[in-house]
Amino acid sequence: MRLAELSRRSGVSTATIKYYLREGLLPPGRQLNATTAEYDEEHLRRLRLVRAMIQVGGLPVAAVREVLRNVDDESLSRTIRLGAALWALPQVPEPDEEDDFVRAAHREADGLLEALGWSNARLLTTISPAYRSLVVSVAAFRRLGYDWGAELLVEYGKLMHEVAKLDLDVVETYPSEAEKVETAVLGAVLTESMLQALRRLAQEEESGRRYGFE
Repeated sequence: MRLAELSRRSGVSTATIKYYLREGLLPPGRQLNATTAEYDEEHLRRLRLVRAMIQVGGLPVAAVREVLRNVDDESLSRTIRLGAALWALPQVPEPDEEDDFVRAAHREADGLLEALGWSNARLLTTISPAYRSLVVSVAAFRRLGYDWGAELLVEYGKLMHEVAKLDLDVVETYPSEAEKVETAVLGAVLTESMLQALRRLAQEEESGRRYGFE
């Protein structure tokens, strides 16, 4: 397909597509002559992914470029490609390791992973942004005087493990390796807000069931 058709099918203006091409977010098309290139379904899929990350996910162009660099690195295993791509997404600031609450949160997070039997996650604690985010969140809770207790965190962890299995079950339905990784990344960018909305709706539903509306 030509640029105009790619624009029509994706809903992205030709000017924006040209910008994505210049920024390396979209691979160049097959050059037909000095002024015309041809694009295919992979360009359309990648364009929709880029658009979703920027427009819906709110990611800056530099972050999108880094995510896609890892997605496209075929020298890496799927686990490493997925992890590297997800780690390129915007993350929480580094915790203050001298803070007593942060130190306690590290111990609690480590204990949580051990209780859940998440041996792979435990291997990545020194480099995983998700682990840092957990530590920062737990430390913030404790600093504010809240204590949900280890047992409650374990129950939340079990529920999240079921969500993760469902996520990867969906990923496995896609045929190519690139599509699998792209789908996982897209899920990381877009599914967060959807899951948050579902959780809030579920809370409204359960609150109404327990306490009524009067």
